[in-house]
Amino acid sequence: MAAAGTNGADPTVSGGTHESVSVGRKRSHAESLLPIKPMKEHVLPITPPLKKPTICKPAPFDYDEEAIREREACNYSQKITLEMARAGKAPRAVRVYADGIYDLFHQGHARQLMQAKNLFPNVYLIVGVNSDAMTHERKGRTVMTEDERYEAVRHCRYVDEVITACPWTLDDEFLEKHKIDFVAHDDIPYTTGSATDVYAHIKARGMFVSTERTEGVSTSDVVSRIVKDYDVYVRRNLARGYSAKELNVSYINEKKYRLQNKIDDLKKKGKEMFEDIEGKRTDLIMKWEEKSREFIDAFLMLFGRDGRLTQYLTEKKDSVMMALSPPSSPKAGSQSSEDCSSPPAKTSRFDFSGRAGASLVDDDYSDDDDEEPESH
Repeated sequence: MAAAGTNGADPTVSGGTHESVSVGRKRSHAESLLPIKPMKEHVLPITPPLKKPTICKPAPFDYDEEAIREREACNYSQKITLEMARAGKAPRAVRVYADGIYDLFHQGHARQLMQAKNLFPNVYLIVGVNSDAMTHERKGRTVMTEDERYEAVRHCRYVDEVITACPWTLDDEFLEKHKIDFVAHDDIPYTTGSATDVYAHIKARGMFVSTERTEGVSTSDVVSRIVKDYDVYVRRNLARGYSAKELNVSYINEKKYRLQNKIDDLKKKGKEMFEDIEGKRTDLIMKWEEKSREFIDAFLMLFGRDGRLTQYLTEKKDSVMMALSPPSSPKAGSQSSEDCSSPPAKTSRFDFSGRAGASLVDDDYSDDDDEEPESH
């Protein structure tokens, strides 16, 4: 039986070597005398396993083993120019650094990190997050703690490594330690109250790459919304179980907010009750309309022009008419139709002339109006 994939060729096995016969012809006697050469085994190239993307896990901190191993494997002596990085000719991954406070991590932060990750074809993105002490000193209070901000950044899909408690101003020692090739930030001078741009010396060294800000959203905007709707958020958190002390609310304001919550609950329940009644009323009307249609249909089916009663009366018309008005019976004798139809003449006296003893009756009871009474 031919082996699969040989198209009918019958390979023989001898001493662990395979002799393949050319397809479509047999070996000649001279060829059979030649020694059989073993076939060279085809060895597939071994590809290294793909690196697990950071999207499947949080990015490591700079002191974690994974980040240290990645940093030590980087040959920082190979300087990468901006033209080389943009052309995709860098001999290794381009280490791009972006820093910030990242308080109330929002889509503006995510878009900035996405731009930094996609500056060049092969980017290893390092993100520095300022500590609470540094932020409170240089800019002001934060809503989230430093640990919360570290965790928020390291769970962003574009981040490969997080540096905690990063410095406010980058010096050469910091750049050398973390083997940073380029620094990404928006092009607006970042002075924070001073006249000097924090990234001025980075721009002078040609290591600065600009990203675009997301207009209309920032941490300050989010905080402004919270302050604007302060009463709403306080009432909501009181309803969720927070105490007035935790929300920094006075006793009088607490009672006011709780009373407003009670009023809103009553309004909500009243609205739900009204909607429930309205729904039941609507259902009742719909059912009544359905029943009324059925009643009208049944009435028309029975009493309509083509109804069952009309059909019955039409079919039984002759019988019904005979039952309601039967014909009159004929009279005996030869009396004419006029005599039959005309009623008898009305008389004021009884006529006894045709009877026996009529004369006696006439003599006795006649009252002749024409005779004059005798005078005595």
